[in-house]
Amino acid sequence: MMGEDFGARLAAIVGERHVHADEAIGERYRIDIGRKHSSKPAFMVRPGSTQEVADVVKAAAVAGVPITVVGGQSGTVGGAVPTDGGIALSLERMNRIVEIDRLSMTMTVEAGCILQIAQEAAEADGALLPLDLGARGSAMIGGVIATNAGGNRVLRWGMMRDMVLGLEAVLADGTIVSSLTKMLKDNAGYNWKHLLIGSEGTLGIVTRAVLRLRPLPSTRQTALIAASSFEAVITTLRRLEVGLAGKLSSFELMWGDFYAAMTEAQLDQRPRAMPATHGFYALVEAMGGDEEADGDQFERVLMALIEEGIADDAVIAQSEREREALWAPRDDMTPGLAPLRPFASYDVSMGVGDMPAFVERARAALQAIYPAATVLFYGHAGDGNLHAIVSTGEMSPAIQSGLDTAVYDAVRTVGGSIAAEHGIGTQRRSYLAHARSESEIALMRTLKRALDPNNLLNPGKILPA
Repeated sequence: MMGEDFGARLAAIVGERHVHADEAIGERYRIDIGRKHSSKPAFMVRPGSTQEVADVVKAAAVAGVPITVVGGQSGTVGGAVPTDGGIALSLERMNRIVEIDRLSMTMTVEAGCILQIAQEAAEADGALLPLDLGARGSAMIGGVIATNAGGNRVLRWGMMRDMVLGLEAVLADGTIVSSLTKMLKDNAGYNWKHLLIGSEGTLGIVTRAVLRLRPLPSTRQTALIAASSFEAVITTLRRLEVGLAGKLSSFELMWGDFYAAMTEAQLDQRPRAMPATHGFYALVEAMGGDEEADGDQFERVLMALIEEGIADDAVIAQSEREREALWAPRDDMTPGLAPLRPFASYDVSMGVGDMPAFVERARAALQAIYPAATVLFYGHAGDGNLHAIVSTGEMSPAIQSGLDTAVYDAVRTVGGSIAAEHGIGTQRRSYLAHARSESEIALMRTLKRALDPNNLLNPGKILPA
């Protein structure tokens, strides 16, 4: 059924102009953002409804053709790169915001909707969709569900899993399962929705979701804080959590060398908010609803931290322009990363108290292999998530493998996870045992066989070969 006959079958389902084959398939459907992972799918298909997705999946199941959902391609581990000879399934036509329910504080949205568009629609209706990340302008709702994305506000509002109330999906045989509920509490049997969240499209294809919204905060305070030690910066975090009475929404930690590198590259655009002479820096943000009191409370808490010698210094944004400048080392990393290319990037997680040991072990292991390597650490920290950038001046599969082993071995020694965000994809699957036991991996294989017995949904991802 492959070739022209199969292409005609797909065209009959979604329309001829929504099917592309072979060389006519655009690059963005074949290559991920880091350009490390690429493939040659036989077809790119753009269904316009859940029923069309189901019909495409049924046709693929009969023909034995694998399917990979391709979203905004902002992942870094090859998780959404299609299988050679398979189908790249794009849900970009399924991009509607179906409903915003202010009474239930929910948003029903199709999987192809861009995250930023959903955020802006919620805000226009006086609500907040808390998930926020750097790829907000390209990441699709289905993709952030498939990877259980986190981002900048996990500390207060949790991962994507915490925002999904209802879900609709297509299974490997084309069956549509739908539970587009708005309930916070639902203990009626197995919660299959949570099984699909974070499964990277290997167990089912998400087509619609009901997302939990929050009241839109009316105040926002942002500051850059400097501290001399890791213990001091985490003490700062804990004091902010208490002193701001639950308003702390972001706590982005930067090691001093990371802050120096990123701000140095931006000096032609903006001056540094504070000198690059401190051991640690933290971007903090609080969101509240008291126009008169929130700013004063924020300043009092920061002043107390400085007076007690816990924090070394702090700069508070007084305008939106200043807020953007404080966030620039995290939101505008391209200039700082350019001299380091090609580099390897990592997002890992662990207990907050284990971070210094991980950083010490990872840095030592990496520099034992490449003494001149540049190794930079930063991350969300408050939720246990760290990122690492490693540059050796060159890159090859052998170098990448050596760097991966050094970093993931360090993760394993502190009992952490090799994937805090982005998922496993293909790049990390050989290291899955660093974070999951043999029995856990066996259970994953059992679930995969049960829901996708012919291994047609995003094959080759997550599970080791």
